[in-house]
Amino acid sequence: MRFVRLHKSLIIIGSTLLLLAGGLLYGLMYVLDNYTITHIYVDGNKHYTSEEIIDIVQTSPLSGNSLFLSFQYRNKAITDIPFVERIDVDIVSRDTVRVHVYEKALAGVIRYLGRYMYFDRDGIVVESASLMYDDVPLVMGLDFDHVVLYEKLPVEKDEVFGEILDITQLLNKYQLKADRIYFDADYRIYLYFGQTEISLGDGTDIDEKVIQLQYILPDLEGKSGVLRLDDYSAANNHITFEERKTLREDNNLTESVKAEDAPVE
Repeated sequence: MRFVRLHKSLIIIGSTLLLLAGGLLYGLMYVLDNYTITHIYVDGNKHYTSEEIIDIVQTSPLSGNSLFLSFQYRNKAITDIPFVERIDVDIVSRDTVRVHVYEKALAGVIRYLGRYMYFDRDGIVVESASLMYDDVPLVMGLDFDHVVLYEKLPVEKDEVFGEILDITQLLNKYQLKADRIYFDADYRIYLYFGQTEISLGDGTDIDEKVIQLQYILPDLEGKSGVLRLDDYSAANNHITFEERKTLREDNNLTESVKAEDAPVE
């Protein structure tokens, strides 16, 4: 009894710690037993299948727990998965989670040594693939002497990548699918829809030009020639179409990007 009186505070602290440890252990066992994932829903994925996304997020024994998986991907940027910028995991119920995939905004793709090299809004090459995705435009005419995966394409004008993304987003907005985007040596922009060449000039007032394009293209279906929107703006509605039997050959449309025979690093 004397020992108890002398060490009462220590006993209370020790008992409290034991109770807390027991409570934490019970809570952990409860979470492990009752939050086991049995259903996973995936959305936002285009370049990866749902099964591939599930394999990506479930990489450890604790990944099968909904609370742990949700905490693991909270405010987490993705840096090691091509095409993916962020992944969020929301708990639908104790045994069910929803995985939201936020893919990178791909600006375009170039052909290089028989491969398709995809780049983002900053010109960073994020993936090399043998297939071309339908929703990413083929870009031609960019001048560079090498390609390094996960590094920026070494072109003279960095702003061109933002212009490409703007064009891509505008085309998607108005449900227009160009066969390719071409830049000449002065970075003037050309779009190709079948045998129709669209000359957009230096990219000034590009949104107004694409808006008009959605109304004009149906009337040009099956025709070969050049639609000139170079100087078109809200203040200048001058548009001409020059019908030709064949498109001009100096665009090298049957070739891939310049310096295609340079080595891949």
